[in-house]
Amino acid sequence: MRLLVILMLVTIIASLGSALYYVFKDKGQSKRAVKALALRVGLSISLFMLLMMGHYFGLINRHLN
Repeated sequence: MRLLVILMLVTIIASLGSALYYVFKDKGQSKRAVKALALRVGLSISLFMLLMMGHYFGLINRHLN
């Protein structure tokens, strides 16, 4: 579970970086930056839902120290 969360976070950051690259490279002439940002939002929502489901099904435990 931890590896999946880390992989999704890295993918989210990579999508954000690619959107920044497309903004500067294309200068607003294409929709690649919008698609990259939409992908980032979708991945972020998916990660949030994955974490919520993991907590609900007991895959993620709280450590109270």
